[in-house]
Amino acid sequence: MSAASTETSAPLATAASRVFFQAAPGVGCVGSGPITGDDPVQKRQGKVTVKYDRKELRKRLVLEEWIIEQLSDLYDCEEEEMPEVEIDIDDLLEVNSDDERASKLQVSLIDCYKPTEDFVRELLGRIRGMRKLSAPTKKSL
Repeated sequence: MSAASTETSAPLATAASRVFFQAAPGVGCVGSGPITGDDPVQKRQGKVTVKYDRKELRKRLVLEEWIIEQLSDLYDCEEEEMPEVEIDIDDLLEVNSDDERASKLQVSLIDCYKPTEDFVRELLGRIRGMRKLSAPTKKSL
């Protein structure tokens, strides 16, 4: 095994087992050393999953990917070539009625030459029941 490879160690297979990767000694970024308990990056990584609901984030990501795919079809182009279209899901969730949401979406899609009614109807159906992602609040420890 070369000095630049990584080692893998895993405890005996249990329901809660995890795989850990450790860099070989001397490999890594300049100035990097062992991770200590005072490392701010390590602390932030642990807090992210606590502050946000992982399932809600996953649903949001799937929805955003679907929106990009649909807009690519509507505008007959790839994502990089697409005109600037802003669809703010949180903004739509703040509106109380589907009619107002549909109006906002139609304004965003004003430059689209294809019919957008099916897209708007499907999007409104997909956001039904979703929650607005608010900025996380600090919790005192």
